[in-house]
Amino acid sequence: MAVGALVGIFAPVALVWWLVKKYNVNLSTVLIGAGVFVVFALVLESLVHQLVLKGPSGSAITGNIWYYALYGGAMAALFEEGGRFMAMKFLLRKEPASALTGVGYGLGHGGAEMILVYGITMIANLSLSAMINSGQADTLLASAPAGAEEQMRAQFAALEGLGAGSLLLGLWERVSALILQVSLSLIMWAAVRRGGKWLWLVLAAFLLHFFADGITVVLSKSASTLVVEVVVFALAVAVGAIAFMLWKGRK
Repeated sequence: MAVGALVGIFAPVALVWWLVKKYNVNLSTVLIGAGVFVVFALVLESLVHQLVLKGPSGSAITGNIWYYALYGGAMAALFEEGGRFMAMKFLLRKEPASALTGVGYGLGHGGAEMILVYGITMIANLSLSAMINSGQADTLLASAPAGAEEQMRAQFAALEGLGAGSLLLGLWERVSALILQVSLSLIMWAAVRRGGKWLWLVLAAFLLHFFADGITVVLSKSASTLVVEVVVFALAVAVGAIAFMLWKGRK
């Protein structure tokens, strides 16, 4: 957990520092990417999930793996790619039309995701595990709000069941997600800055994001975690290859 926390937080920061110092990418580009992730994925998308999944159709969606995959993939693509498009169209219009701008935005978007979704979670899990190992589990349960005791017991059991292999797979997943976010940012950046016949790449970015999230949901119910992570990594590399070909020969 400590290794995961360190890598999950400091790897994105180090990559951003390297990009800014070595290639003079504007830090504001990175921060815009991070801000879009927070606003569109963590706030707006989460609000929609609260409304839909806790509404009349919620049980029908979560109870069917195909509905849930379609819904999850569509929402992730709509909010993240929608936010990416608007930020690049309106907030980055004065930035250099180079691949490095797209990479900077992608590191901000994907780096914020890696830090907030994985790195901070590892710190919280590490802190909770330390308290459990020091014999404070009963104290934690006694101080839990009414009705939350069973949920906390389940959380304790999940932590006790975690091994180094599971944690490393989780870190691998975050690396794959970072590659995917940078690659999708490059694809969307090509669409926005080149325009014209390249605008079809906007739809391509939406569809690629939708497919990546949807297939992950389906596989998570029918395959081992290792198989899921191999497939997700392969998809990330494939999207990365598409992005590389789009920008090959361009600075």
